[in-house]
Amino acid sequence: MEEQNKGKFQLIKHPSRLKQRKRKGRGVSAGQGHKCGRGQTGQKSRSGGNIHPRFEGGQVPLVMHLPKLDGFRSLKKYKTVVFNLETFADLPEGTDISLSFLLENRLIRKTSGIRVKILGDGELTHPLHFKAHGFSKSAREKILAAGGTCEVVE
Repeated sequence: MEEQNKGKFQLIKHPSRLKQRKRKGRGVSAGQGHKCGRGQTGQKSRSGGNIHPRFEGGQVPLVMHLPKLDGFRSLKKYKTVVFNLETFADLPEGTDISLSFLLENRLIRKTSGIRVKILGDGELTHPLHFKAHGFSKSAREKILAAGGTCEVVE
């Protein structure tokens, strides 16, 4: 036997692997016998008696007392809708562009809860009259250069 094993590779166990696992429930004198360290009674003493990670001991779980969709409600009261000047370039001269105009032409769905901002992408060749919640610097310059007006609505 020794001759057969003489030239072969010998597996050397790492020192941490030398310690054997505890064999629970093998008699009272074995150290972890009888109840196997699980205690006397209760859910966790039974086999398969694990509690799920969200369980909080009977109090109302965190998941249940947070609002349903977004966690906490958004602190933003308004949604900003932006339009570029190129959107309005084809309109006739002197048109008043306000929230009611945008609503009639189905560019926005509602007027409550939104703010309209005009951005300066595009060119204006004729005067238009804008009423919106905000204007970018370039949009204001282009509108005024074309002879239009910018009115900020609150």
